[in-house]
Amino acid sequence: MGDRVTMTTAMTTATAMTAAMTTRVTAAEDGAADGVTAEGAVKAAPAGPAHGVPEGPAHRVPEGSAHRVPAPRRGAEPAPADGAGAPAPHAPRAHGFLPERPPVRAMIGTWTRLDAMARAAAVAPDRAAAVALVERARRAEELTALRQRVSRLSLRNAEAAAMRIAVIAVSCGWCGLDPQAPAAREVADEAFLELWAAIAHRIDHDQFVALPTLALHNWAPERKPRRHIPIDQLARTEALVPIVRWAPEGQPLSRLDRLMLAATRLEAHGIWLFRLADTLAGRSPDDSSTPTALRRLVRVQHALRAQLHAEAAELAAAPATPQQGAVLGALAEQGALEPPVLQAADAVLGIGGRRMGEGRRQLLRRHLPAQHRAWLSAMDRHCAPVRTLAHRGGPDAAVYREAQESLIALRRTYTALVQTAARPGTTPLPAAA
Repeated sequence: MGDRVTMTTAMTTATAMTAAMTTRVTAAEDGAADGVTAEGAVKAAPAGPAHGVPEGPAHRVPEGSAHRVPAPRRGAEPAPADGAGAPAPHAPRAHGFLPERPPVRAMIGTWTRLDAMARAAAVAPDRAAAVALVERARRAEELTALRQRVSRLSLRNAEAAAMRIAVIAVSCGWCGLDPQAPAAREVADEAFLELWAAIAHRIDHDQFVALPTLALHNWAPERKPRRHIPIDQLARTEALVPIVRWAPEGQPLSRLDRLMLAATRLEAHGIWLFRLADTLAGRSPDDSSTPTALRRLVRVQHALRAQLHAEAAELAAAPATPQQGAVLGALAEQGALEPPVLQAADAVLGIGGRRMGEGRRQLLRRHLPAQHRAWLSAMDRHCAPVRTLAHRGGPDAAVYREAQESLIALRRTYTALVQTAARPGTTPLPAAA
C-alpha cells in the first residue's frame, strides 16, 4: 500500500513539473512574440567586424511615448491590414522601415503579366521602348484586367505590385506624375494610370514611386534561410539579389541594382539607429544617459558610412547605361532618393529642418507610408528637448554637434554613391576617414 502511495505521489509531482515547464516555455514564446526579446535577437547575430556596428544598448521606453505600439501577442486576433479597417501599427524599433516579411518574390495568376512588364521595362534601352511596352499591354487589355483584380490582392501582394508599378513608372519617365490628376492623362497611358491609382488606394500610399518602394520591396535572399530570423538580420547576413533586375538575365548586376541593394543593407544595419532614436525620445538634455546614447549614435553613423564605402568599389565596377542614369536623375528631381534610415537620424538630430527648411523635410518624407511619416513626426516632437543642446556649451553639446557632423558626412557619402551609380566611368569614393 505504501509503495502505491509513493508511486502516486511521484507521478503527481512529475505531472506538475511538466505542466510548469510547459507554462514557462509558452510564456517565453509569448514574450518573444511581444518583441520583448528583440534586443537579444539582435545581439545574438551582431554585425561582422568589417562593419563595426556596435550592439544596441539596453533601451528604456519613456513613459507616455504614444508612438510606440508593441507587436501583437501570439494567438491574438490579427490586425485587419488585408481587409477593412486601419493597417497594423508599425514598430520601427523591431525592424526599421524594412517590410515586416521578405518581399513577394514571384507573383501568380494574372499578375505574372505585370511582373513580366516590369522586368522588360527595367532593361529597356530608353524611355520610348518602355512606353511602347505599356501601350502594347493596354491594347491587349491586360492593364484593364489587372485593374479589376486589385481589390482581391492582400496587402503584401499589393506592395509587391506597387514595386513593379514603380519600376515601370520610372522607366517610362512618369515618376513625378499624380495618377489621378487630369493633366497626367496627357502624358501617360490612361489605363496604366488607372491601375497605378488603384494600387495606391489599396496600399493607402499615393507617393510610393520612390527609393523605399524600389529598394526595400525589390530584394530577396539568394538562398532560403535555414530557419526563421528577424527581417533586419536576414538582410544583413544573407547574400541578397534583386527581384526585378535592372540588368538583363545572365549579365552582371548593374550599378542601379547594386545601389538598390546597398540601400536595403543600409536600412538593415541602421536598425541600431532606430533603437537609439527610441532611447533619446523624451529624454532631457541634462539626463546623464543622453550623451552616452549620442556617442553610440555617432558610432553607428560612422559604421554605416564605412559600409557605404565598402559598397562603392563593387558599384563603380558594375556596368551602367544612360537609361539607368535617367532613372536616378528622375528620382532625384522628386526628392525620392533619401533612404528612410537617414530620415530617422535627421528626425533625432534636426539637420534637415535647420539646413533646408521644414518644407523640404516634409517633401522628402512624402514618399514614405503614412505610418512611417507618423513615426518620424513623433520623433521630431519627442527629440526636441535633446536638440536644445545645439544652443548650449559644454561637453554634452559637443557630443551632440559631433553626432550632427557624422550624419552630414554619412549623407554626403550616400550622395556620392548615388552619383557614382548615375555616371558611367566615375571612380569609387575616396577612403573613409
